Amino acid sequence: MPALPHMQHSEIAIVGAGIVGLCTALRLADQGHDVALLAPEDDESGASYGNAGVIADYAVMPVGTPDVLRSLPRLLFDRDSPLAIRKTAIFTLAPWLLRFTRECLPARAAANAQAIAALMAPTPAAWAAMADQIGSTALLKPQGSLYLFETEKDQRRTDFTLSRRLGVRVDIISRAELGQLEPGLPAHMGHGAAFFPNTVTLHDPRAMLRLLRAAVMAAGVHHIPARITGLARDGQGHVTLTGAGIRLRAHKVVLAAGAWSRDLARQAGDKVPLDTERGYHLEYDMADQPLTRQMTPVSRGFYFCPMAGRLRVAGTVELGGLNAPAAPNRWTVMERGARTIFPDLPDPDRRWMGCRPSLPDSRPVIGPSARGADVIHAYGHGHLGLTLAPVTAQIVADLVAERAPALDIAPYRPGRF
Repeated sequence: MPALPHMQHSEIAIVGAGIVGLCTALRLADQGHDVALLAPEDDESGASYGNAGVIADYAVMPVGTPDVLRSLPRLLFDRDSPLAIRKTAIFTLAPWLLRFTRECLPARAAANAQAIAALMAPTPAAWAAMADQIGSTALLKPQGSLYLFETEKDQRRTDFTLSRRLGVRVDIISRAELGQLEPGLPAHMGHGAAFFPNTVTLHDPRAMLRLLRAAVMAAGVHHIPARITGLARDGQGHVTLTGAGIRLRAHKVVLAAGAWSRDLARQAGDKVPLDTERGYHLEYDMADQPLTRQMTPVSRGFYFCPMAGRLRVAGTVELGGLNAPAAPNRWTVMERGARTIFPDLPDPDRRWMGCRPSLPDSRPVIGPSARGADVIHAYGHGHLGLTLAPVTAQIVADLVAERAPALDIAPYRPGRF
């Protein structure tokens, strides 16, 4: 029988080193805590790198809405749909899908939107402060974002009433005004657009993450390159984390492992219906890009994302678990849709697939375990991990310090399920 690895110790252990884990580590280290960050070596391939690069102040609506519920049969069975489910995962996904269907009902969708909007409100200030701290302000692009209406029908069926009520600024602009903002858009393309003037995007998510990692290490956080698979309380005020070649005991543990958090949450005593949305992107290397700001064709479910030296086409949703290989048809759908808007695009230079953590109600899980505040949950942000990471970090820091967060966290607690 192999010998157990030597027990290591830390005041606070954070499981996961994506954008949420890194922001949380930085905030806790700033407050003087001894912090260990436990995650495999970063190969810069995860969802924190492969996303659309948007600090999505406008994204207060949950994925599940009455409109989505009405469209669900079409979305699930159309091969070109922005939503796909791997056939091999249908049975394991059935409980999640039943919950999701319930969250699409009008009252539930409205409550979920309110909860998301409450988290979103402090996001611009939180991001500005963090970017200033780590020296990444130049990577922020305050140019706004566009929803492209390809047809008059797109515009008629896109309703921003609740978003506006929840504080989102959105201007409906004509095709002529759209052409002034984006002269590279083909003249025949589009009926008009929704413009979100306050939205900020990232010039380069990888560069942002590298600066954040450097700041975390400079703050004295210890990175332990290990995948944690076990969590147990010892009854004496400590939590022990285990994995291949690692045993670490901490006073508090923060679960921030994104799509990999469910099993550890269960071991902490919290049954959370977390599943995996698999996101895809294509990248086109180009110095001269057809857009100056992010644009989303509303009927297609992906983003055109101008970034440093490349155009990223990112988005769509595939429900299919953590371990299945990428589905090439997802890239084919995106490439075909991208060429509908910009026919002269070359062949893509790169393709990517990564896993997002997804909850049926589109709310993240933030808060202490039902069995004690020695384990704090901070995952499940879906499409909003990049956006909500600094706000989540501040809430976790408040909980560690036993302060009441500025925001009521009841809508995000793991015990809500």
